[in-house]
Amino acid sequence: MRTRVAVVGSINQDLVVETAALPAPGETVIGSELARFAGGKGANQAVAAARMGAAVAFVGRVGGDHSAAWLLDGLRRDGIDVARVSRDDGASGTALITVAADGGNTIVVAPGANWRLSIDDVEAARSAIESSDALLLQLEVPLDATKRAAEIARASGSTVFLNPSPAAPLADALLALVDLLVLNQTELAILAGATAAGSALLTGGVSTVVVTLGAAGAECFTRAGTRTVPPFLTRAVDPTAAGDAFLGALAATAKELGLEHALDFASAAGALATTRLGAQSSLPTRAEVETLLRTGRGG
Repeated sequence: MRTRVAVVGSINQDLVVETAALPAPGETVIGSELARFAGGKGANQAVAAARMGAAVAFVGRVGGDHSAAWLLDGLRRDGIDVARVSRDDGASGTALITVAADGGNTIVVAPGANWRLSIDDVEAARSAIESSDALLLQLEVPLDATKRAAEIARASGSTVFLNPSPAAPLADALLALVDLLVLNQTELAILAGATAAGSALLTGGVSTVVVTLGAAGAECFTRAGTRTVPPFLTRAVDPTAAGDAFLGALAATAKELGLEHALDFASAAGALATTRLGAQSSLPTRAEVETLLRTGRGG
């Protein structure tokens, strides 16, 4: 049976420009032609999970602009159920992304409709959350809606994954509802302190903390100990959505494969996502991940 994944989160159009180097404060640089990609951390994770074979339901909000239909059509093409995506008259979310030749990037998000996702929207999606094996959450929609989704999932026995991005202090009441916390080193420093290990976040309901390390792989912390997840060497072009690829793959395969093998699967998915420009356009298929796991060779 396919893993059932519910995602409550953001959906954006990403406006991307490539530059030789990221501009310093106050500096103007010339970039490439402007490119548009589908993105948003929630939608990226939904697509990543769907491409790993999960049955995915997405809960979010878009505006009444032209980009809304384009964004939803993209999710449908990956087989994602968008029946619980609300629409309003405002603007859809938009991310402004600059990508440098060395693979570094900067991202500024205008949240638009994402920031209008409400508890009522989450309650309307209760059946999809309750029937899921895993719930994926991030912090690009209002915290009260995120917390309500976690409450529904926890009460129904669904495994709750939280990616605390953009990073912000987390209330104990939310952490008590989270099973797996997946974050990068910058987010770890904000949540636990610059010198803290991921084990410092094994509090409340959190039983597993995974810290992604970019090209160095990842570390997984549980109360039983620490495991290093080895990296996969690929030719990086754009790191956008690599973390989303990791988390979507992890949620889609953890029940099927067990956590240890799912972490290797997620590491391979994240590495492959860096080999292509854009967010959802960069997310690999299951067949591509299985090839990398088998051969150790990426793009």
